[in-house]
Amino acid sequence: MIQYKVIDGLLLRDMAIAGSALLDQNREAVDALNVFPVPDGDTGTNMSLTMQSAIREINSKEFLRADEAASALSKGALKGARGNSGVITSQLLRGFAKAVKGQEKLTPVQFAEAMKAGSELAYKAVMKPKEGTILTVARVIAEDAVRQAQKNPEDFGEFFDVIIRSGYAILERTPEMLPVLKQANVVDSGGSGLMYIYSGYAAVIQGKSVEEILAEAAKNDGRFTDDHDAITDLHHIYHTKYALLPLENTEEGDIDSLRRRLNRIGSYVHVEGDLTRVSVHVHTNHPGTALEDGRELGALCDIEVENIEETRRQREEASKPKEEEKAFVPEKEYGMVAVSLGDGFSQIFHDLSVDVVVEGGQTMNPSIDDILSAIRSVPASTVFVFPNNGNVVLAAQQAANLSEEQKVYVIPTKNVAMGIAAAVAFQPDVSAEENAQHMDEAAQHVKTGTVTYAVRDSEYNDIHIHQGDIIGLHNGKIEYSGSDVREVSLKMMEAIVDDESELISVYYGQDTKEEDAQALTEELAQAYPNCDVECHRGGQPLYYYLISVE
Repeated sequence: MIQYKVIDGLLLRDMAIAGSALLDQNREAVDALNVFPVPDGDTGTNMSLTMQSAIREINSKEFLRADEAASALSKGALKGARGNSGVITSQLLRGFAKAVKGQEKLTPVQFAEAMKAGSELAYKAVMKPKEGTILTVARVIAEDAVRQAQKNPEDFGEFFDVIIRSGYAILERTPEMLPVLKQANVVDSGGSGLMYIYSGYAAVIQGKSVEEILAEAAKNDGRFTDDHDAITDLHHIYHTKYALLPLENTEEGDIDSLRRRLNRIGSYVHVEGDLTRVSVHVHTNHPGTALEDGRELGALCDIEVENIEETRRQREEASKPKEEEKAFVPEKEYGMVAVSLGDGFSQIFHDLSVDVVVEGGQTMNPSIDDILSAIRSVPASTVFVFPNNGNVVLAAQQAANLSEEQKVYVIPTKNVAMGIAAAVAFQPDVSAEENAQHMDEAAQHVKTGTVTYAVRDSEYNDIHIHQGDIIGLHNGKIEYSGSDVREVSLKMMEAIVDDESELISVYYGQDTKEEDAQALTEELAQAYPNCDVECHRGGQPLYYYLISVE
């Protein structure tokens, strides 16, 4: 086995690709570690999408220097970061990249110090960091890595042995630090995702080929996304893809050989399928060779060859502003951006004069780049952003930090009901600071309850939950479990409505019938005669109801 004493840009790229592939291969397992047994655990998915964005960037050209490769990883991760776990992952990579600036090759000591710098930056990115999370796992690993590097500064093999042992040891201890983890009988999901990334790093250092890891990941997951716009430097301009119908004597080894040959003539190689049909995808300057390599193994069909450079040039030319148009000039003082998942909620935000609605929220967190693009599309000097999900707030704040031409205020709304209240509180004739304060106060005044179903057996707050049970969450905490949506909804409202409550808003989801929602609304109106009760279509997936009380 090769013993690495230094890591250059090419090796760092292979490590990152392996880490990303291993995480993607296991993202559903990480998703399943969600503390609450609700159907929207997405830590693994968010971290995987963040890493995939980082890999697209590092694959955009051949980075020979370690610092350039680390910078590309950081840039890509920051653009594609989704959810709190994804943003923290991007900060780990960003701190690492800053620490290795100027270094062509990394020694174990430099690598360890960079991991420590990444951990420190990630802690700073979180307003109230909690121990027992991915932050703890990253910090403890970095501390142990520094000690190991000082002890043996010339051996990356033993260095990564220590990292993996240290990581899994602290991961197993996370339930001792966070009671909610212990109650749910799970380890921290973000920390688990990080361990898959570092395990991929270690696999490459310890001799396992990237092709082997990628091939295994491809067998476990058929999804593949090719984002041409994410490529900053085009070294291979022909997007070539086809379906291969293998000959009867074709073997798995022949398919693996095709993958290796394509990797030699291009990038963004994707070869997936079985011995009956194989999907082939590559960016190359030699599309004819790519086709001939496949033709040797069987018949080709669904052939497509696109000149990425020309397609991009045409699109950029079409989108260029006319000569008389100037750089960004705000048309108005204030604008608003809201994150929303559900056609009903999106329409409500549009009705409240929200300029841009970013699709996302539960189960589908938008990236930093998604939010930043939305902000930039609003022709206003000041933009208020409503994340409307606790797992989107951090990404929104990072997007606000990246906004250069506009002043951005992130109102930390944790659900769409809070976002609606914040939008209603907007006053066009007061200062931005006053608006931000009024919006935040209005949002925090909202109490919410949500009703969904359990995806696994669990126990939370002494409530025994079985897979398929209907569960009610009050302000994000599971309070009720039962077998009937209506009964759980009514029981939940007993804890939410008080003598000061004036308005109850029932937002029903895409899987709830309107007549059922109207019937529940009428029962709530009878139960709470001092409150106005409204019924609206939210259209949200997975959640039967989101009910707000003001």
